[in-house]
Amino acid sequence: MADETGLEGRLADLAVSGQRYAVPLAGEQVRARGDQRRRRKRAARASGGVVMAAALAMGVLSVARLGPEAAPSAAKPTTAASASLFVTPTPAPGEEYASELGFVYDAVALKGNSVRVTVAQVRAERGAVTGTGVVHRMTLKPETPVEVKHVAGGEAGDMRVNELVDRLSAGPQWVFAIDYDSEGRTVSLREAYWLTVK
Repeated sequence: MADETGLEGRLADLAVSGQRYAVPLAGEQVRARGDQRRRRKRAARASGGVVMAAALAMGVLSVARLGPEAAPSAAKPTTAASASLFVTPTPAPGEEYASELGFVYDAVALKGNSVRVTVAQVRAERGAVTGTGVVHRMTLKPETPVEVKHVAGGEAGDMRVNELVDRLSAGPQWVFAIDYDSEGRTVSLREAYWLTVK
């Protein structure tokens, strides 16, 4: 009986001492977390101030640079300026190909028999073509099929693009429908002889 009472007394002492050590530990953790939050806030404020100062300095510099420069001239758009506007057409659901209408010109035979051409994109309105202002270059495989009519002297037929380099090396003259597959590759060109070129 005395042993049980002694054991209960020891357990009670142990519980009291555990509470004594547990409470300060929990309090220390709360204080430590609060200190961490305060340090993070100070660091965020400091870095935000640095970013704000840098943004303000860049803004002042860009405004200062713009002052003496002349406004850009209203020159004819170049190939490089409008190249970023070109987006390769993608076939609609259930379609095999997507087409782009454009003048195909400035053809150059490259090493390896590939052919580089310039395309000035157009759209058809009431059977006539009007320019969109988008100009881009493409490199074609020499065996790319081309359906022609007026380019071949008025007789409809099929040719390969490497056979047309001389005829397409001049400026914009003939409009073609350029067919693209779902991966953006050029599959064929078809002369759009049914359209009126102004």
